[in-house]
Amino acid sequence: MTNRTTSRALAAATALLALGAVAGCSTGGPAGADPQRVDVVAAFYPLQFLAERVGGDDVRVTNLAKPGAEPHDLELSPRQVGDITEAELIVYLKGFQPAVDEAIAQDDDARVFDVASVQPLLDASAGGHNHEGEEEQGDKRHEHAKDPHVWLDPTRLAAIGDQLAHQLGTVDPSHTAGYTARAASLRADLTALDGEFSKGLATCQRREIVTSHAAFGYLADRYRLQQVGITGLSPDVEPSPQRLAQVVEEAKEHRASTIFFESLVSPKVAETIAGQVGAKTAVLDPIEGLAPGSDADYFSVMRTNLQTLRTALSCS
Repeated sequence: MTNRTTSRALAAATALLALGAVAGCSTGGPAGADPQRVDVVAAFYPLQFLAERVGGDDVRVTNLAKPGAEPHDLELSPRQVGDITEAELIVYLKGFQPAVDEAIAQDDDARVFDVASVQPLLDASAGGHNHEGEEEQGDKRHEHAKDPHVWLDPTRLAAIGDQLAHQLGTVDPSHTAGYTARAASLRADLTALDGEFSKGLATCQRREIVTSHAAFGYLADRYRLQQVGITGLSPDVEPSPQRLAQVVEEAKEHRASTIFFESLVSPKVAETIAGQVGAKTAVLDPIEGLAPGSDADYFSVMRTNLQTLRTALSCS
């Protein structure tokens, strides 16, 4: 652990000079590092979950996104920039959070793990209809129209966990066996979850899901559902009157009983659509983050999503 401790000390000195000792005064991030554990910075909740499951007691994970906040719109504080500077491994998804992309643009590739490099991202239209693109509405954050929500397919998340174990073993070779074993355990749990979804959604009267934004392409693609997104990839983009009219017609055509919205996004648009088609509204969570004080985790939220889908789609 001596080399890692030395590297951390050098990084901390750099952060102190750059940030006026802000990071050095912090007690909640890597600045208060434990030399016996690998300091990991995760860009948002699903990656925090992954790092904690694979890393176990051998890692110390700092999540850049606060509970209850929309991770797309993350703005980094000086302390968080210091956390990134001092981290031994940064787990992120390129293109999802521009502020994080910018902060690590010049970083050492050995310290950066982009989960999109393990599982190539699907096009935004995968699992559903084409939508009015964000580019047409002034949002340039997803210029290549790729869906970042890869964690909503448990099989893809398992593959990312396996690769994260390898990356952690490179940073911390003395605990490679532990990382590998925990990744295998996580894979078994995710395989079981995948089986629950496959079985639970096998026989449904409807297969169309109308969602407040197009976050569920991976889930739809994996389990043979059809996603109708009211907006595109960005949850804060207001749909045009034309798009709203299109969604209303599609919802009526498919006799949608439920319009889904998200826990971190206003339900107003979903409620408007539901009122026009005589449908209910319900939360379908893309698990970009957890509510403050929540005792839920990835698995519990995914299973809640499954039950919500089974009810809405009249699955037997």
